[in-house]
Amino acid sequence: MSSSAPLDDALRAAILEKPDAVLEDPNLMNALVSANERAMGTNIVDLRGIAMERLEARLDRLEDTHRSVIAAAYENLAGTNQIHRAILRLLDPEDFPGFLASLNQDMAEILRVDALALVLETRQEDGNSAAERIGDVLKPVAPGFVADYAAAGSRGGTDRQISLRQVQNGSARIYGTKAEWIRSEACLVLDFGPGRLPGMLVLGAEDPHQFSPQQGTDLLAFFASVFERTMRRWLA
Repeated sequence: MSSSAPLDDALRAAILEKPDAVLEDPNLMNALVSANERAMGTNIVDLRGIAMERLEARLDRLEDTHRSVIAAAYENLAGTNQIHRAILRLLDPEDFPGFLASLNQDMAEILRVDALALVLETRQEDGNSAAERIGDVLKPVAPGFVADYAAAGSRGGTDRQISLRQVQNGSARIYGTKAEWIRSEACLVLDFGPGRLPGMLVLGAEDPHQFSPQQGTDLLAFFASVFERTMRRWLA
């Protein structure tokens, strides 16, 4: 076996002075292990080296999982803060017209959606109430509309409070002139109590991936519950 060139004195002294630095550098350690394998020849299987490679691969996977978990935690925290801001805004108005105005002006921005509509079922044929004229957020509809709309596109219908889905085009009845830009939406069915017709809060987004059936609905369900209680106060 031919001898390799002697190590430079300065480099040798540096390594002896700080051996931990060599051990903590993965590139250096990989180079040393590779050199050791070449020195042993091809007829010898280095089980320790194989084990180290497997441990390194496992560590890489664990680090990727760790980063994914942290990213998901930050995203969940951001979503929680967003819902909290929206709820606080719901509690600010002192009358129903002010409540509708806050929905029309602020809520879409807080929730980061491109369109928002409050759908209320009514038996009155005349929908041109004073409340409706406050922006275009309030959508009076006939009884049965909420259940049909929330179940649209679902096999066998659905009785879920929250429905998330992707759409080709939004409903002109709900979104008006913005309908052609809507690619995903969240439907929050609202229960206003015994003897009252239901309602629905619809959130529309141009991003087709903002709302999809695979996403969790816990935060939106909580927001819908608070929204129901706030609406009951005005309906009373």
